[in-house]
Amino acid sequence: MSDQPSTLRERLARIQKERPSPALLSLDTPEPVVEIRSSGVIRQTVHLELMKELGPALFDAGMTEDDLVGRVRSTLSEVISRSNCPMTDLDRHQMAQQIADDILGYGPIEPYVRDAEVTEIMVNRHDHIYVEKHGRSTRVAAEFSDEDHLRRTIEKIVSRMGRRVDEAQPFTDTRLPDGSRVNATVPPVSPDGPTLTIRKFNPDPFTAADFIAFKTFTVQVAGFLDACVTGRLNILISSATGAGKTTTLNVLSDFIPAAERIVTIEDSAELRLNQEHVVRLEARPENAEGSGLVTIRDLVRNSLRMKPDRILVGEVRDEAALDMLQAMNTGHDGSLSTIHANSPRDAIARLETLVALAGIDLPARSVRQQIASAVDIILHLQKFRDGSRRMTHVTEVVGMEGEVVTMQDIFLHDFGAGVDSRGKPLGHLRPTGLRPSFAGRLGACGVEVDDAVFERAEQ
Repeated sequence: MSDQPSTLRERLARIQKERPSPALLSLDTPEPVVEIRSSGVIRQTVHLELMKELGPALFDAGMTEDDLVGRVRSTLSEVISRSNCPMTDLDRHQMAQQIADDILGYGPIEPYVRDAEVTEIMVNRHDHIYVEKHGRSTRVAAEFSDEDHLRRTIEKIVSRMGRRVDEAQPFTDTRLPDGSRVNATVPPVSPDGPTLTIRKFNPDPFTAADFIAFKTFTVQVAGFLDACVTGRLNILISSATGAGKTTTLNVLSDFIPAAERIVTIEDSAELRLNQEHVVRLEARPENAEGSGLVTIRDLVRNSLRMKPDRILVGEVRDEAALDMLQAMNTGHDGSLSTIHANSPRDAIARLETLVALAGIDLPARSVRQQIASAVDIILHLQKFRDGSRRMTHVTEVVGMEGEVVTMQDIFLHDFGAGVDSRGKPLGHLRPTGLRPSFAGRLGACGVEVDDAVFERAEQ
């Protein structure tokens, strides 16, 4: 060890003697031998030059998306080529992609927005990003330059949809142009800095056949639900967050006959129906002046004047529950909606709570009678440990017994089958052996359901 240099100055001197390099710093001079520029500084310089070159062309309403992309990429290549920064071809390509993503997309998360396998993007902080693939969340190396970079990206997203997020309105729900759901928060409600959550939707909407392949439900259940939708039963879909309520609602909407007029009501328009006779309504928050608010409840009331055959409410989360129940009880059957709940029984209790938010002093029994009369079926979904999403309950709302809403499970997930080592459920939906009381109503609508569907199979 005695022949090893003992000081930093000696070590550097030996390295310079053995392998001279102009990039090394000399301890005797305060300035570097050559100028070293970080990739972030280079990227910022090229970005500014690009903005100077393109100018108003970036905001030209007459320029198509394809023309804009082509213009940005060609100009970007020219600007990078003119720069005197030492970069490999790979570095140039990566920098060009990063800057293009910033201008044309959503910065460092743009590759994950484009990735069809990514279902959720979660930005906890500017330098702390997770994505969900195949039901599993993992942290990725991508990060925003700083909080301002993330804030600009959030403002780009929300402003496109006419929303805002600032200190006065520090959180918002909106969507991307493809329908993907977006939630953003900024300080003071998120003290660690802005956050961004994007729940993506498959560009090719799932169908009942996909759900059967995913084992979300069985072929028999798919046929039964087809009959229920065609037979104009009112269906409520419940689950915890992220278990697939909206996707299931979209799948069930495929069973609605093409000739029927459908009105969809959502906070952010996410449903993508294949029918043509569809009117989409979307709620709107108040503007900076505190006016212009349009709530789900306003839209439910308005939809009753639009001659709908079906009303689809994306999610019941407030006093609009009262108006939805009244619509179902006044001839607008065949409606579908979703609600956050832990079980079908909890969905009934939550509906009752939401009705109370309307501020109308109704006896509890009266509210429960409305619920029992309006809702025919509750479909409950659950997300399992392996990330798979399964329908676990197909439950009929039978009626009232005293003060209690009575229910019976028509199909129930076989929880007793357990899960494998990866947490994948081994069971599936099985008939309980009970025949629904509304089977006669389906027959009156010309929809026949084979009683064998309800027969309990031998274990």
